Amino acid sequence: MRTTTPYRRARRSLVGAVAAAAVLAGTVTGCSSGESSSGGERGAQAAPRWNTAPTSIAAVGDSITRGFDACSVLADCPEVSWATGDDPEVDSLATRLLGAAEAPSHSWNYAVTGSRMADLPAQLASAAEHKPDLVTVMVGSNDACRPLASSMTPVADFRAGFEQALAGLRAASPRSQVYVSSVPDLQRLWEQGKDSPMVRQIWKLGICQSMLADPLSAIAGSAARREQVRARVVEYNEVLREVCAKDELCRYDGGAVFQYPFAADQLSRWDWFHPGKDGQARLAELAHRQVTSVRPPR
Repeated sequence: MRTTTPYRRARRSLVGAVAAAAVLAGTVTGCSSGESSSGGERGAQAAPRWNTAPTSIAAVGDSITRGFDACSVLADCPEVSWATGDDPEVDSLATRLLGAAEAPSHSWNYAVTGSRMADLPAQLASAAEHKPDLVTVMVGSNDACRPLASSMTPVADFRAGFEQALAGLRAASPRSQVYVSSVPDLQRLWEQGKDSPMVRQIWKLGICQSMLADPLSAIAGSAARREQVRARVVEYNEVLREVCAKDELCRYDGGAVFQYPFAADQLSRWDWFHPGKDGQARLAELAHRQVTSVRPPR
C-alpha cells in the first residue's frame, strides 16, 4: 500500500488549485479551447468591416451619375457614368471593381437627372431591392443649383432627407456599404467658364442660375450670391460627413470631389458645367481609391 507524504499531498493540492483557476478563467471569459476571445456566442459583437472588394454596385443621385451632357447635348449618357458606365475611356467604378465582363449584370444605376436630396429615399429603396454590396451616392448639386439662391434647399431639410434615405436603406438592406461623394465646388466650375463668351451664352439657358447668373458681374450682390451658394455646398458636405459617420458601413469621401481641381477640358463641351468623359473618369478614379482603401479618408 502506497503512503502519501505531506509533500505529495501539498503538490496535488497546488495542481488542483491551478486547474480550478484555469476552468474559472475560461468560464469568465467565455472562451473554450476552440474559441478565440473575439469569437463565440458569448463574445463581444465585432463591428462590421469595410469590404474593399464589393461584387455588386448600385448607384443613386443626379445628372452627374447619369452622365448628362457628356455624350450629346441635353441627354443622359449612362454608359459614361463614373459609377456604373461601361465606356472603356471612363473605366467606371463598377468596371474597376467587378471587371468589364461582370459589371453589366452586377451594377444598377438609379440616378435621375435633376434629382435633389428629397428624391434620394425612393432611389435608395429601388437600389436596396438588389441587396448590393455597395451603393454610391452623389447628390446635392441640384439642391444648391436653383433659379435663385433663396430657393436652395435648407440645410435642415437636406439633413432630414439624407437621414431618412439612409435609414430606409438600412432597414431594407442592412449589409450594403455606402460610398458618399461630396458635392462638387460649384464656384470652381463657374471660374472655369466665366471668361468665355460662348460659355456665358450657354449658361443663360438656365444652368444653375444661383451660381452662374451674370457670370462676369462684380457688383457686391452677385459676388455675395456666389459666395452664399458655395457656403451652402460646404454645409451640405458637412451634413453628408456627419450623417455618414453615424453608420458603420458608410464612407464619406473626405471632401475629395469638392476639392478636386476640375479643369475646363474635363467638363462637358455642351454646357461647361457637367463632367465630360474625362471628368467622369476622374470621378471614377477618386471613388475607386476611396472604396478600395483599408482606412477611410481623413
